Amino acid sequence: MADLVPANVDVFRFDDERGSFESYGSDNDVRHWRASDLATMLGYENFKTFKTGPLGRAMTACNAIDVPIDDNFIPITRLKDGEEIKDYELTRFACYMIAMNGDATKPQVANAQAYFAALAEGFQRYIQEAESIDRVIVRDEISDGEKALVSTAKQAGATSYALFQNEGYRGMYNMNLNALKSRKGVPRGRAFFDFVGKTELAANLFRITQTAERVRMTGALGQKPLERIAHEVGRKVRKTMIELSGTHPEELSPAQDIKEVRRELKSTQKGFKKLDSGRKRK
Repeated sequence: MADLVPANVDVFRFDDERGSFESYGSDNDVRHWRASDLATMLGYENFKTFKTGPLGRAMTACNAIDVPIDDNFIPITRLKDGEEIKDYELTRFACYMIAMNGDATKPQVANAQAYFAALAEGFQRYIQEAESIDRVIVRDEISDGEKALVSTAKQAGATSYALFQNEGYRGMYNMNLNALKSRKGVPRGRAFFDFVGKTELAANLFRITQTAERVRMTGALGQKPLERIAHEVGRKVRKTMIELSGTHPEELSPAQDIKEVRRELKSTQKGFKKLDSGRKRK
């Protein structure tokens, strides 16, 4: 069953009579795996938890990199004890994305992540770690959060969103956005968050959403009161980060360009698709 997998890649095995990830695959025009089977392979006893957890996040990540969800997560209905159960047929890439979004404290998930990373490397693709995939998801969440914050600030009477936004950065980083981009080496004309790691992205997402919530709760109106709120929330996020990790936000290392991460994920998807498309097995 694993005849098309590069010879230097260990087969993903688990405790089951059928023995390996490859042995669970089925062939139509494209090789696929059932989500319920993958949940078992990855150590998830509750299929509902699996669907709302790693499977749901994998779909979100695919959407963020413009990989068609319908082509990789195909809804099906199966019968179990006379009851209809909603399931999915998954491509190899969908399985990969799910594994990378799984709970790595589970030995089965850790083994699967190593398997898929090695497989991607076998195609001479960049090894996508779970953190890179999380970056894509959180980066999109920040874009949505910023849109919501713009709307909230304008409704509260902000006359300069740029100044309001900058106070959030000053509170969190002790410097304005331009100085921050210069320190982190962000190219001119590019967004700061495109070069930020998972931890820093998550902290900024929290800052953005909490700033909007604080504005709504206090009923603050006008440019200066709004700037004070943005600064105060940023300052509290900064304090929490320093207390928990001992690291100042501005000292966190920059990350790979998010555009390159998206391109490499799509490249891996094409490699996996080429491996399984149009192949018939006995």
